[in-house]
Amino acid sequence: MRFMVMHKLDENRPELWQPDEAFMARMGAFMGEANQAGVLLAGEGLRPSSVDAGRITVTGGKATVTDGPFAETKELIAGFALLQVRDKAEAMHWAQKFTDIFIAADIDVEVDVRRVTEWEDLAPPA
Repeated sequence: MRFMVMHKLDENRPELWQPDEAFMARMGAFMGEANQAGVLLAGEGLRPSSVDAGRITVTGGKATVTDGPFAETKELIAGFALLQVRDKAEAMHWAQKFTDIFIAADIDVEVDVRRVTEWEDLAPPA
């Protein structure tokens, strides 16, 4: 099973988007551990919406394009990790280890853990 672990940061706090060396060392260690365990498929940080961001919204069949920053959005997805694990419990285990990085830095964070839809999930029942 694949799960995406996404963390959100308050875009109104720019210091959160420029982590210090200690934070980056802990993040690097986590990514190395997840990679060594064979569960990390991908993981990246994202820039704030004020840096090269855009949004396309479709309403009533009409697309509207908006350039960042997104003033109406306080918390944005700031990064993600895509994990290949046995089940939700294992995904939550890795997500907790991930949140420990923020706890050590005294940073408030919200982390979503979501199962990725596989093709077989969309197949009609036999």
